[in-house]
Amino acid sequence: MARPKKNWNTRYKCVREELDEIFSELDEKTQKITVKLLDNAAFMALKLEDLQAEINQNGMVTEYQNGANQFGTKKSPEVEVYLSMIKNYTAIVNTLMNALPDGSSAGSAANNLLDFINRGNKNGNSS
Repeated sequence: MARPKKNWNTRYKCVREELDEIFSELDEKTQKITVKLLDNAAFMALKLEDLQAEINQNGMVTEYQNGANQFGTKKSPEVEVYLSMIKNYTAIVNTLMNALPDGSSAGSAANNLLDFINRGNKNGNSS
């Protein structure tokens, strides 16, 4: 299910608060180290949602013309950016999950987050 349309700052704040809640069990030292990872994870989550919406609206391929007689189709620029960003996003989430203390309730929540992310990617849905 897609989030209701809100401005960027409101959307970012909501995602960032969700992440803060999930990773609240990190000790103070680890929280200081991971703050930028959480910022980037929130940013990427929203950009991935936006890219998914563009891909759903415009398709995964775009036509091109090189010179007078060369025509064809290729992956859209949005797909290229999406594929690159989803890899980086997954790496950040995995790094954050590895920072969680063993047996923490946040670990379960983080696993739920990864399951949710993976379901969204397989179904082409945004979170």
